[in-house]
Amino acid sequence: MTINSAELATLNHEEPTALSFFTTGDGVRIAYRIDGRDDRPALILANSIATTLYMWDLQIPKLAEHFRVIRYDYRGHGGSDVPAGAYSDGRLGRDVLELMDWLGIERAHFLGLSLGGWVGQWLAIHAPERIDRLILSNTSSYLGPAETFDKSIAATLAAPDMKEAAETFLGNWFPKAMIAANEPVIEQFRDMLLNTSRQGLAGLFAAVRDADMRRTSALIQNPTLVIAGEFDTVTSHAMGEAIARTIPGARLKTFPAVHFSNIEFARAFSEEVLTFLDGQPA
Repeated sequence: MTINSAELATLNHEEPTALSFFTTGDGVRIAYRIDGRDDRPALILANSIATTLYMWDLQIPKLAEHFRVIRYDYRGHGGSDVPAGAYSDGRLGRDVLELMDWLGIERAHFLGLSLGGWVGQWLAIHAPERIDRLILSNTSSYLGPAETFDKSIAATLAAPDMKEAAETFLGNWFPKAMIAANEPVIEQFRDMLLNTSRQGLAGLFAAVRDADMRRTSALIQNPTLVIAGEFDTVTSHAMGEAIARTIPGARLKTFPAVHFSNIEFARAFSEEVLTFLDGQPA
């Protein structure tokens, strides 16, 4: 792990007034935030499930030096509205396209981690002309079986709160030593989890349940970097390898991380992203 105290100090929640909002075609208000100059190339960041746009705080200082960085909260999460019912990968992808239209962005780089990687694959398959370079971090093209997610959805909606789910997520996301030490980053992600809407989480579980891009990801022609965690128990290293094999010309970078490579190896992660987006071999 390479997080130092100075970096951790940057991982904090800005005031809600820092957020902006737009409304999608189906009437859902989506929260977003922009960092960096307007004349820079656009870079869109998409989060893991059960987190908010603040999960990228450690990357923002460096990325915003080079890009107009747009990060947003999924429908059902963070500052965004929580519509009822199951969500879909297509709807999540269209949320990004509508955000781009709202901001007047014709084409953007896209970096998605975990669920964000599903969204990135959908965009590169269905709207490749809107995406420039694509980074898929700690993600998969399929995470079945459906019955597992049906059970998770039912348990989430039946639970009185997010306390039990929060500890499960943390255990899947971070090394045991970080959790045992209750490092500040653990408390910050626990806070995100405890404030996650159970309806919103169930809606996003459904999107992952129903998504299967194992074959269609072969259609992706955008320059692609796949980042995988050597010790990832959510989206295994083998899943990252499979994506890199399937997407023509994709390159695989492995960090000795669990699920959140951008947290455990924040500085190296940012450098890898910048090198790839600059178009130079890493």
